[in-house]
Amino acid sequence: MRTSKLSKDTAKVVQALSLSRRQTRSSSARSALGSFAYSETCSSGAGTSTISNTELSEDDSSSLSSAKTEDIEDILQPPPKKRKSAIETSTGNRPSTRATRKVVVEQETQVVKPNASQSRRQPMRKITAKDGTVKVEPPSNWETMYNIVKKMRENNPTAPVDTMGCAELHWKTSSPRDQRFQTLIALMLSSQTKDTVTAVAMQRLHTELGDLGPEVKKEDGSKTSPEEPRESTLTLENVLAVSHSRLNELIRTVGFHNNKTKYIKQVAEILRDKYDSDIPSSAEELMKLPGVGPKMAYLCMSAAWGKHEGIGVDVHVHRITNLWGWHRTKTPEETRVALESWLPWSKWHEINKLLVGLGQTVCLPVGRRCGECDLAGTGLCKGEIKALVQKKKREESITIETKGQEESKTDIWSKS
Repeated sequence: MRTSKLSKDTAKVVQALSLSRRQTRSSSARSALGSFAYSETCSSGAGTSTISNTELSEDDSSSLSSAKTEDIEDILQPPPKKRKSAIETSTGNRPSTRATRKVVVEQETQVVKPNASQSRRQPMRKITAKDGTVKVEPPSNWETMYNIVKKMRENNPTAPVDTMGCAELHWKTSSPRDQRFQTLIALMLSSQTKDTVTAVAMQRLHTELGDLGPEVKKEDGSKTSPEEPRESTLTLENVLAVSHSRLNELIRTVGFHNNKTKYIKQVAEILRDKYDSDIPSSAEELMKLPGVGPKMAYLCMSAAWGKHEGIGVDVHVHRITNLWGWHRTKTPEETRVALESWLPWSKWHEINKLLVGLGQTVCLPVGRRCGECDLAGTGLCKGEIKALVQKKKREESITIETKGQEESKTDIWSKS
């Protein structure tokens, strides 16, 4: 029967395979299986055709036994190895493109940083030597910055401090003693007050404090014209004689006028009783007066007595010098001590007016005009707003370009 025939063929194949395994594992099972074909029964119409399998002979068995087989580990392809990076595969351990870019960026950064640190402005420093002495090293490039600002201010002296500063508000025809007193009063009024407001209040004191008014009667009964020089009414005697309310009314426009009125009346009495109706001739004595601090005292000594015992530091000087990176101070008094430790004595008198004028015109507390400053683009000012400088340069280039086009048009018209 067909079933017995199939079983006999299968038994022969199994016997051949077992024989090949006993002899060697290298005989090929694929060739043995390839020579065996299952019998198929094909139905065509009503008949049935049978295709018998090829009989396996002893030669076939011997060929199966001598055939070389492959182990499962040899037949199966090994799994693909993990792709190595370009750093491991390339010779010389050269990094990949991405790694190369990273290394290049790091090298560029390392090159830029030292240059930036070398050009960075250094503030003042205190260096202690081995013997215990302390040496103060001034901030870098301070003299260059100072000279640039000084030249800029001399070429354009339009700040209020240039014409209405406290040193300019004394009455020119008054006696030296009265002028010194007037300078002290102007400094006391200027605290927390703009120079323009202080000038108006001083003008009222000069003209309305005593019996003299805008028009003064002469001995013959006539009146002086406004153009004629007359004496100031701002004297120590008139301040002592005027009432508290009247003095407060005259200086009502300045900041903290109530306190200043009280201080001025107290100072007048102290000067009369202790200093022979004159102001003290030292900063230490001036600072003992009510309402007078270090800034007023040192500025008064310079303007009234011509003695430069210290630097008058106000909010402008304090703000701008810290903005420049000259030092890191929190109060004007700390700024004064820092400046006096290294700034040459010859500049103590002028630095206040220099930086106050700069702070009133260009380096404003709010809305700095860096494009109008001569320090712009030099890399010296630490607080420079580069956007304002670039905007100013663009405007200048547009102006120059427009002017050049207009001149070229003029030349064409003139030639035609």
